[in-house]
Amino acid sequence: MLLFFNLGAGEIFMVLLIILLLFGANKIPEFAKGLGKGIRQFKDATQDIQNDIQDSISETKKELDDTKKNIEKDLK
Repeated sequence: MLLFFNLGAGEIFMVLLIILLLFGANKIPEFAKGLGKGIRQFKDATQDIQNDIQDSISETKKELDDTKKNIEKDLK
């Protein structure tokens, strides 16, 4: 599994056990909730950037088409 960097089940279990011991059972849900919010904000920011790029491309294409039409009109 590339997701877990080729860790075995026993190694993953040990990591989870260490996390449980370090943070305690009460802090893990808070940590997971914060992590989930962070991931959601990252995805939203990524989507916003993609939308901005798409809008910019669309505007540029429209401007180029308008310029092309004006040039063709002037040449006639």
